[in-house]
Amino acid sequence: MQRITILGATGSIGVSTLDVLARHPEKYQVHALSAHGRVDQLAAQCRQFRPARAVVGTPEAAERLRALLRAADLPTEVGHGEQALCEIASCAETDTVMAAIVGAAGLAPALAAARAGKKILLANKEALVMSGQLFMDAVHGNGAVLLPIDSEHNAIFQCLPRSYARSPGGAGVAKIVLTASGGPFLKRAVDTLGAVTPEEACKHPNWVMGRKISVDSATMMNKGLEVIEAHWLFGAPAAQIEVVIHPQSVIHSMVSYVDGSVLAQLGNPDMRTPIAHALAYPERIDSGVAQLDLTAVGTLQFEQPDLARFPCLALAFEALEAGGTAPALLNAANEVAVQAFLDKRIGFRDIDRVIARVMHENGHHAAASVEAVLACDARARAAALAIVDALAC
Repeated sequence: MQRITILGATGSIGVSTLDVLARHPEKYQVHALSAHGRVDQLAAQCRQFRPARAVVGTPEAAERLRALLRAADLPTEVGHGEQALCEIASCAETDTVMAAIVGAAGLAPALAAARAGKKILLANKEALVMSGQLFMDAVHGNGAVLLPIDSEHNAIFQCLPRSYARSPGGAGVAKIVLTASGGPFLKRAVDTLGAVTPEEACKHPNWVMGRKISVDSATMMNKGLEVIEAHWLFGAPAAQIEVVIHPQSVIHSMVSYVDGSVLAQLGNPDMRTPIAHALAYPERIDSGVAQLDLTAVGTLQFEQPDLARFPCLALAFEALEAGGTAPALLNAANEVAVQAFLDKRIGFRDIDRVIARVMHENGHHAAASVEAVLACDARARAAALAIVDALAC
């Protein structure tokens, strides 16, 4: 019986994880759940899965959750804040941590899980984007097991040999190929993108995702962050990572070998597939996802990304090449800019402009410690907010 903690239980990854767990009550037990502010939804999850602990973002949310759980006669212990998140991620009662908090807020608890030697199912790509070397050192230094949940990285993991040890050349790997749907604006005229609304940007053609990640997909920053994540997960330099647009989202990623072979992982676009794979690894369990019908798909298309349409992808490669705290600058500026766009304070094409200015106007340094990374993150957010305020005037 694996004891599971889910960080970000009310988000799309958390909900999908609970769906898979509910199919296998004989294998998995939910120890703890967290959410930032969706108290009613978290209370409903607690009533179904009866975790020992639940964590929310604020004292006010904690009081409301306690009241709801008392009314349901549930003994679940309720906490709030970052320290409580780190506790449920690292406690002895937890075997496996699903790290699915979106953005920089997920770094501290994911790092706590790594330092405690947990099995980590990583859906929070920002943990690696912000502090890649530090995070991987914590994983390897404490005997943690790190399994990727992003569909692309999970696909790559499945296509690599079991003997692979973060050395692409040594395993005969020529390159890693990340596929991207291209989002909702793949064919829209570039000169009309300035008029894109948040509602349009959040209508992904294939995947059901949260609003922030949906916007990242529309700008292809999501793929840029995945490039940086792939570098740390698989030890591949930027030159060995390629991005290919594949609108059908059937091939989730590929690995190309020096002998000319290309291995691909295919499946319907449903996050329960990589979640089930990581939960049961190295075995397989039913995920609830329908079997892929290739005859119904019919055609698989591929094209190179247009960097004039997707400048955020180019900025991500630039940050990876620069190294140090440059990816932290990129990530922080993107989070601020995307939120400003969702709040209708700036336009869609202002997102990449804010990120570029923050990256180019703020120096980056060696990511020598978590404190240095967080200081860089704070500096980048302040700079991005100042740019947003000027644009919004």
